[in-house]
Parts: sequence; C-alpha cells; structure tokens
Amino acid sequence: MIVHPAPQPTDRKAWMGLLARAKPAHLATLFPQLPPHDFLRAPEIGAVMVRGRIGGTGQPFNLGEMTVTRCALRLGSGTVGHGHVQGRDKAHATRAAVLDALLQTDQAAALQISVLQPLAEGEAQRRATRAAKAAATRVEFFTLVRGEDQ
Repeated sequence: MIVHPAPQPTDRKAWMGLLARAKPAHLATLFPQLPPHDFLRAPEIGAVMVRGRIGGTGQPFNLGEMTVTRCALRLGSGTVGHGHVQGRDKAHATRAAVLDALLQTDQAAALQISVLQPLAEGEAQRRATRAAKAAATRVEFFTLVRGEDQ
C-alpha cells in the first residue's frame, strides 16, 4: 500500500485539494471551532464547466457542468483564505477557507498534525480500498500455444 504523506505547510495547492476532497463531517470533527472571520465573499453556490481531453492529450472538449461552492474570508490577523468545494455545502467551503488562512500562519505546524495528516491518511485508506476492489475484478488475458501454431 502506498501512503501519501500529508501536504507540507508550504504546499498550498495540495492542502486546498485535500480540504476540498475531505468528507465535510470528518473535517468538522477534526476542526469544530471556527475562529472569528470576516467574509470577503460569502459562501456562494455556482457551476463550473468541466473540460476533458481524449487520452489526456487530445483537443479539449466540454464534458459538462459541476456544482461548486466558493468562499473567501479574512481572519482577524489579516490573513486571507479561500475555499472551493464540489457540491452545495456552504459550511464545508467556509471551513476550508478558514483552514487555508490558518495554514498560512504560525499555526500551520499544529494544523498539519491535527487536521491535514488525518485527512491524508483517510484519503490514502479510501484509495487503497478502492484499488483493492478493482484488483479483485481484474481479468488476466493470455494466449495458449496450440498445436497447429507450432
């Protein structure tokens, strides 16, 4: 089993992705109390166009729309945080934005251990479970040598 380490305190793209993919209830359990903050952009629900490419390298095409919720806020210290999550969960977007802001402060090391590490371990566990289920249905194809083929 491959275990992906939790994002490093300086890897903002990785921690924002981890917060966005987190189960909202699990994130709320790990980080229940939000510090005082002011909204720069209150949580709002919208849609984004998802684009795809055939084989990952072909011409891009519009695959469809996906619902997202975004939020931007400022902590009392002046640090700004952003949160973008799939779906319509305003509390999840707000919590992700608060954590994004706090991870840019001197609280990053503590949050790395108490929030990001459990989220990364949970995500690795889910991926390993999904990979094991997929491996169980794997079919191996092989060719037998027949007498007339020799």
